[in-house]
Amino acid sequence: MSALEELEQAIARVAEQAGGAVVGIGRGPGRGSGIVLADGRVATNAHNLRGEEVTVVFADGRSATGGVAGVDLDADLAVVSVDTGDARPPDWAEDAPARLGAAVFALANPGGRQRVTVGFVSAVNRAFRGPRGRRITGSLEHTAPLGRGSSGGPVVDAEGRLLGINTNRLGDGFYLAIPADAELRGRLDALARGEAPARPRLGVGIAHAGVARRMRRAVGLPERDGLLVRAVEEGGPADRAGVRVGDLVVTAGGREVRDADELHEVLDALPQDGTLQLALVRGNEELSVTVAFGSEAERVGRV
Repeated sequence: MSALEELEQAIARVAEQAGGAVVGIGRGPGRGSGIVLADGRVATNAHNLRGEEVTVVFADGRSATGGVAGVDLDADLAVVSVDTGDARPPDWAEDAPARLGAAVFALANPGGRQRVTVGFVSAVNRAFRGPRGRRITGSLEHTAPLGRGSSGGPVVDAEGRLLGINTNRLGDGFYLAIPADAELRGRLDALARGEAPARPRLGVGIAHAGVARRMRRAVGLPERDGLLVRAVEEGGPADRAGVRVGDLVVTAGGREVRDADELHEVLDALPQDGTLQLALVRGNEELSVTVAFGSEAERVGRV
């Protein structure tokens, strides 16, 4: 048997073993894909959702309306509650994680049109920014092409076992997937129960230290390290504390902050309903403000 024939058989085997669990998310071919986790549960990327109701298209052509059970915007994950019918979830490859150079298969079902592509694991333990700017680590990089509407679909091994959930396109033919490990299983189980992670947020948009230095230099102000506030959410914790667009955040909780990751580390260490002291530079003026975090809704979102 030739190598090409072996590849053809592998693609057919993967499509048969795992394809029935791959669904389309939303109406039309460009929205996204998902994977049946268990009876009544589908996983997808959070960025594929457009509201509380979700149209799910199954491999057999059946369409059903589901509801969002839980969303983790920072991790770009969501679980949808929907009648999954006879769709059987794939096995997980937790005991055999993807290794560098291994052949992988990416599956999608945009608009009810099944797609299978082939590639190889090009890197492991990669990191990228989620939709809200938080760093997602431990990702699987591969070269199986992902067409429009493929995000949220699975990447599997030659036995059809789940290796990860495709979520990000790097460009130049490289793609990232959230690995199907015990941590992902725990996250998805919690989302299925409606337990969205509670993370503190300031309610600001920021630019990193290099941008802040250049902008201050451009207007004749002394250069300082810190995070430039480029947007403030009206009514959010930072807004209530008096933070303004153009402020430079130089310390948070007494710690110098030069990038978003350092600020997220400080925020994540805060207790529920805690407060955070920010040292700001506004023009040439130095001041300190106290940010108070209140409701659960204020603990889910971007920075």
